[in-house]
Amino acid sequence: MDGQTTSEKAILKLDGQEVELPVITGSEGEKGIDISTLRKTSGYITLDPGYVNTGMTRSSICFINGEEGILRYRGYPIEQLAANSNFVETSYLLIHGELPNPEEYERFRQSLRHHSMIHEDMRHFYEGFPSSAHPMAILSAMVLGLSTFYTENDDPEQDDNIDLTVCRLLSKVRTLAAFSFKKSIGQPFVYPDNSLSYCGNFLHMMFRVPAEPYHVDPEVERALNLLLILHADHEQNCSTATVRMAGSAMTNLYACIAAGITALWGSRHGGANQAVLEQLAIIHENDGDVSRFVKLAKDKNSSVRLMGFGHRVYKNYDPRAKIIKEACDRLLDHLGVQDPLLEIARKLEEVALNDSYFIDRNLYPNVDFYSGIMYRAIGIPNDMFTVMFALGRLPGWIAHWTEMRQDPDDRIHRPRQIYTGARLRDYPV
Repeated sequence: MDGQTTSEKAILKLDGQEVELPVITGSEGEKGIDISTLRKTSGYITLDPGYVNTGMTRSSICFINGEEGILRYRGYPIEQLAANSNFVETSYLLIHGELPNPEEYERFRQSLRHHSMIHEDMRHFYEGFPSSAHPMAILSAMVLGLSTFYTENDDPEQDDNIDLTVCRLLSKVRTLAAFSFKKSIGQPFVYPDNSLSYCGNFLHMMFRVPAEPYHVDPEVERALNLLLILHADHEQNCSTATVRMAGSAMTNLYACIAAGITALWGSRHGGANQAVLEQLAIIHENDGDVSRFVKLAKDKNSSVRLMGFGHRVYKNYDPRAKIIKEACDRLLDHLGVQDPLLEIARKLEEVALNDSYFIDRNLYPNVDFYSGIMYRAIGIPNDMFTVMFALGRLPGWIAHWTEMRQDPDDRIHRPRQIYTGARLRDYPV
């Protein structure tokens, strides 16, 4: 639903003149001031480092209320989707705006199965990467490489079969990610098995080896399905905004997704769950003394920060963390994994949930805390965590790119600045 312009106006007084700015109200009552004509009418711009108070678009895809801990995809609470949906259906919902009926779902599912393989020539690309290459670097390069094999998407304005492009991306990115993992550990690639589900096929490509059979564990498949749903979208975050920024230049979808992957790779964004496990490793190396580490985290003179606790958006409890905690406990109990890092994580969680210092500051475990623990239990290494994040976020990125492409008011993104450099000066001769 589009935000509606109300009769309410914001009045800005500048240099003795009054500038009227329309007020926009969203479907959930959020209000924003439309400053699109501010520079034209007054000569002024707004300054908002990091765009933390600036709405870049109107969107109907995802709603977040950080104060109340609410997250909804297309109006559906994340709790209901996590309990009743699967990643394929949730992807369809985000991209198309509505849940599919049985016929639509089956067509979508079959299309994802049909497009699981990558062009055989792309296998040779992996030979050029060193074994030490980070899987995110490989993934972003390979996604961009898809655009050289499917050239009908070169011009988004002329691409009349965007559904085909979307299904190719959603399906092939799994394969590219699994091949990136196999490359990093020196194992042969495993081709897709289209008799398996979306998540089951990914696990098959990740963990099967030619020397022995591999059977997808239903509980692991269930856990992965949940993880991908919980990460499928999160409004205008850094990587999503990057996809929109690149897309505003009428860049093809493959290139925009590659841009989103590189933004997600940053330690301030998608690397949080990897940082959690690295922190647990540090505690383990220091005799596993959780209480000592917590004490340092509470000391304002200490540089130690507790990773995986609190959230920039959610001022209360991350709604995804409530869901994933139960799944994490269930998965660890099912696998019976004996891992000192996972034991440290449980101790750290217990201390933080019962310590008034963390409770008073709303520093509850967030989705990154539990997701890293679950991925480790499944057998996914630390440097693949952000790849898993990208795999989950893919339908959200596609949904935002598609929404932007269909927006008649969209234009190339061109942020302004306040110049603070040297004034006019002459070159010395």
